[in-house]
Amino acid sequence: MAIDEAKLNDFVNKCVGDIGSTMSSILVVIGDRLGLWKALAKEGPMTSAELAKRTETSERYIREWANAQASAGYLTYDPKTTRFTLPPEQAEVLANESSPAFFPGLFEVAAACWAATDKTTQNFRTGHGLEWGHQHPCLFQGTERFFRSGYIGNLMQSWIPALDGVQTKLEAGAKVADVGCGVGASTILMAKAFPKSHFHGFDYHPGSIELANKRAKEAGVGDRVTFSVAKSTDFPGNDYDVVACFDCLHDMEDPRGAAKHIKQTLKADGTWLIVEPFASDKPEENHNGVGRVFYSASTMLCVPHSLAFQGPGLGAQAGESRLREVVVGGGGFTRFRRATETPFNMVLEARP
Repeated sequence: MAIDEAKLNDFVNKCVGDIGSTMSSILVVIGDRLGLWKALAKEGPMTSAELAKRTETSERYIREWANAQASAGYLTYDPKTTRFTLPPEQAEVLANESSPAFFPGLFEVAAACWAATDKTTQNFRTGHGLEWGHQHPCLFQGTERFFRSGYIGNLMQSWIPALDGVQTKLEAGAKVADVGCGVGASTILMAKAFPKSHFHGFDYHPGSIELANKRAKEAGVGDRVTFSVAKSTDFPGNDYDVVACFDCLHDMEDPRGAAKHIKQTLKADGTWLIVEPFASDKPEENHNGVGRVFYSASTMLCVPHSLAFQGPGLGAQAGESRLREVVVGGGGFTRFRRATETPFNMVLEARP
């Protein structure tokens, strides 16, 4: 077969760009851990020597790091002053943890994927899985930090208001279960926003629950938030006004069993809030930049967890139709709709 040299060169250039992004992403994580982004955001333009002094790091490493970030367009460089600048837009993404556009957590998730490369490669051969709790520890922190930014930007502003009557219940005082809560970012944000309601977070991973309880105390909501170790198919309690599953239904080893149990724990007029990665039912419609991230994460994180327990491996791009089958067919819910969406998430509402 004849090779089109122009297409070959285009693809080589694409690979160079992807490799550059991959290698630079490691430096993004290092910059986050060392406080380099926050120092640049707070202090303004600095030389590599000034940044090294400010962060108590090695100038020789900082010089290479800063030039790599300038090459990537994350920093700008002034050859006259030899200073590097973090523009305000980049600062929102890399240095402001309260920003809905904060991204270092997702870079940490990528780092966890790299750490599991050998295990994932073997899973391709055997079909076995790798449960969430056995991934690299940076996955837990990275997931919380990344998803928390999305919750900050959307949960109170658009997701909860899009549900039928839920905001009114939460304002008056509701009983809420946050299933698959991880380290509690979503639970704590809701508890802060709705002080008359009580929240119960459940996750199968003991380490996450331990950290969630610590975070709740630090946030001053320990009086109305409890976190407990439990699976999605057997968490305790009943007569919940709201059960929420944030970005976790597709990971579960038994999503149909979870749906059935959730229906049993809800009040007759209760609501199941399901937040899932945005996906079309047609794979080809997910072949874009966001889909690339989600399919990759699904391959290395989501599907392996489900398969570790002989689950169905729905994956992060399951799509609304497959989720409907889980909720309605598996759980017996009679009402199911897409309440709203963002470029990264779809928000589904199910009623008994």
